[in-house]
Amino acid sequence: MTLTPDLLLHAYSIGVFPMAEHREDDEIFWVDPKQRGIFPIDQFHISRSLAKTIRRSAYEISVNRAFAEVVQACADREETWINGEIFDRYLDLHAMGHAHSLEVWDQDRLVGGVYGVSLGGGFFGESMFSRQRDTSKIALAYLMDRLRQAGFRLCDTQFLTPHLASLGAVEISRAAYKARLHAALEVEADFDAPQLPSPALLLQRMTQTS
Repeated sequence: MTLTPDLLLHAYSIGVFPMAEHREDDEIFWVDPKQRGIFPIDQFHISRSLAKTIRRSAYEISVNRAFAEVVQACADREETWINGEIFDRYLDLHAMGHAHSLEVWDQDRLVGGVYGVSLGGGFFGESMFSRQRDTSKIALAYLMDRLRQAGFRLCDTQFLTPHLASLGAVEISRAAYKARLHAALEVEADFDAPQLPSPALLLQRMTQTS
């Protein structure tokens, strides 16, 4: 079966996602976990130390400025499920307006980021990376604020890890996930619409909702 952008979008719409065993493996398989990780969009947890880092405003945040570079950075690790075909198809989805990245910069150096796929009111987080302390957490904080402001109803993390759980992610059953997915797909959300908030506004919003 050829992996196409339309096939990818259909897969997300029914709750499955693609993976490869490693970057050199051409075979792609579909995953539909019994237990699914999600971020309740209004429950992202910002620790005091992370709030302090954000408040210092040492980093520049951007949206969709370096999508390919973010995906490449996410794949640049010893073990990755992102092979060449998956990488190319996410580039296609980005060109179609269905895949997005949020970047963290230290001057002109990309030091953190996250990317995922949007469909209706659902955002399907794929991967993130960090080259300096807390930069992936900073990316997630700005991402969750953007999803909230844009009207998204679901943020999928695929699996729940201890790291994601510490930030507010939870695990739900496959059936519960499919119900939330169905409701989210009935909503129209625009990832590109919100403006990036200042660090102070971001923290104010997070304090009000967490």
